[in-house]
Amino acid sequence: MPVDKTLIHVADGKTIGKKITVFENVEHFRVLSNPLAWRMLGLLSSSPMYPIEVAKKLKIYEQSAYYYVRKLVDIGALTEVGTHQVRGGTARLYQSSSPAFGIEMDWGERQLELRNQQNSREQYANKFFDEFILNGAFSGLIIVGAPDPHGPYRSSSRDGHYAVHLAFFLGTISNIPPEFIVKLDADAKAEKVIEENNLISIGGPGTNIVTAQFNRYLPIKFNEKNFWSGLVDSSSSKSYSLDNQGLIAKIKNPYNDKKKIIVLAGVRSIGTKSAVLALTNYSQEILKSYKTNEEWALVVQGFDMNADGKIDHVDIVSEFKP
Repeated sequence: MPVDKTLIHVADGKTIGKKITVFENVEHFRVLSNPLAWRMLGLLSSSPMYPIEVAKKLKIYEQSAYYYVRKLVDIGALTEVGTHQVRGGTARLYQSSSPAFGIEMDWGERQLELRNQQNSREQYANKFFDEFILNGAFSGLIIVGAPDPHGPYRSSSRDGHYAVHLAFFLGTISNIPPEFIVKLDADAKAEKVIEENNLISIGGPGTNIVTAQFNRYLPIKFNEKNFWSGLVDSSSSKSYSLDNQGLIAKIKNPYNDKKKIIVLAGVRSIGTKSAVLALTNYSQEILKSYKTNEEWALVVQGFDMNADGKIDHVDIVSEFKP
């Protein structure tokens, strides 16, 4: 018997899905290759009919109509959908079982991302990372906290590897630049590259000294007295202190107004993970409110929806409104 699948194609920039019935036995497809059988299938795609009615519509012998109806039913191209009372008797109604039919080889399948979703995600991401892409390539540095004890708190970063997930996302909207783009926070400060580049700083100010350096400029910032006590929204004075809450913020580089800074940080490492996942996996929803050339910030919160110990969903908790 045939197998029902979904045919995906792109038309006018939209991704269209259509049911297609695939024949595993090529002999079944020979039935459809008969011009009369194909005309009958097209007729019965719009509305169900009984064989005598089909014969009248196509102006063919009733015996031919019954013959091809039986053949098409046998291969699964027609299906019985009801009955109709005709001249004191009961006639069976038939209709096409699928809007498309085909055969396929047993190779060539690959996973696809629906283009309308991808295009929508890229639209928001391209706008948000506009200053970070030059001639199609990423232009900037990703700063992560050093894994060794460092900074005034002698703390060790546990969220530097989140840059890998972010890099995969950036790869969908930009090409790889010739220079290595990831630096440890201590190296970035020592090499004095902070003033010269667009920066994406990953990790809270307690473990990333570059985030700490820019914290006071953020519209939603970490508590200056104790970075681990939470975030404070300067426009509303609301505070956010849960471990799974994270910040996504974008501001001008205070040392170079031609450069931008993006901060992805949490009160704890799980909060940083929530921020990274929000920006990458949920960019369409997260970046809807972003407007070019404005200070912008969101507090997000990650959730473990399937109780496997991992964050798999992110919601917006608060949005900075200048």
